[in-house]
Amino acid sequence: MNNYIIAPAIMTGLGFSFALVLAIAYRYLKVAEDPRIDATEVLLPGSNCGACGEPGCRAFAEKLVDGQSSPGQCTVASPDIIDAVAALLDVDPGARERRVARLHCAGGKAQAHQIAEYQGFESCRAASVVSGGGKGCSWGCLGLADCMRSCDFDAIEMSANGLPVVDPVTCTACGDCVDACPRDLFELVSETHHLFVQCSTPLAGDMALSLCTAACDACGRCAADAAPGLIRMEDNRPSIDYASGAPARPDATFRCPTGAIQWIVGKQFQESTGRASQGS
Repeated sequence: MNNYIIAPAIMTGLGFSFALVLAIAYRYLKVAEDPRIDATEVLLPGSNCGACGEPGCRAFAEKLVDGQSSPGQCTVASPDIIDAVAALLDVDPGARERRVARLHCAGGKAQAHQIAEYQGFESCRAASVVSGGGKGCSWGCLGLADCMRSCDFDAIEMSANGLPVVDPVTCTACGDCVDACPRDLFELVSETHHLFVQCSTPLAGDMALSLCTAACDACGRCAADAAPGLIRMEDNRPSIDYASGAPARPDATFRCPTGAIQWIVGKQFQESTGRASQGS
């Protein structure tokens, strides 16, 4: 009988002891939080999209107050919001470089060759796992709109040609489409980087063209026509090095036989059919 009394008494005593220790620790060891964090979080959009590089607006507000980030890093906020946050914290708004999601594939229904008809759950990831989606090119866009569904800002719509069209005005560069694409075709690029490669196949020549008429055939003409150091051929594809400082011009696209490299301003894939669409 004593055991039935002693055991609960011991557990109760331990519980009270731990509670007392926690109460004392909270009273004397707690760190006062800067009230500006709450005020900053209220000003931020609250989308928690992660475009700033932080997991949410609260974490971004903490970095702002600590001086580890600048308000301009929030790509979702309007200029007025950025200025308000900068005024609250008495800091410089910081440079705001607009970025947009671009797709490294122009192989829509009119360009990519089909080798099978996919019938199943309408998802790029599911098609990629089950059968590859039916397209001959195993590196190309599957066109089943995982990216569109992942976008919380309605910045993506699917064209009649089966390619995602990103609206650079509403795109916040949050990166959700990058994560959603099972073939890693999306890249977040500066809106000022107009020269872009719309192909991801590592194949060359007739092997690439046998899969898609918009594929890069690795001819190297773009690299030859671009400013020295801007474009180099890697794995049968042109790689554009904006960090080289060499000026990017549309000249690099003029002799491309398939349209795999484009000069894009505005929306990518404006047209729904054709060889390969160019932004206007």
